[in-house]
Amino acid sequence: MPGRIAALLVEPGARVEANQPVLILEAMKMEHLLTAPRSGTVKEFKFKLGSQVAEGAELVTFETRSPPDAGS
Repeated sequence: MPGRIAALLVEPGARVEANQPVLILEAMKMEHLLTAPRSGTVKEFKFKLGSQVAEGAELVTFETRSPPDAGS
């Protein structure tokens, strides 16, 4: 949904767990807490704090952690 980046809750390069809050998007007079889809590392935020974003915009990129090698 279109809105404004109200808060960035982690720094780029931070390791996050699945469902950990990473940013707050203010839209439709409400704050929406966006969480990590899975465990990994936040590579970068695509927008700065206070930026207006369009509907469907990619807000953050993640690098997924590789699962432990089951054969080791």
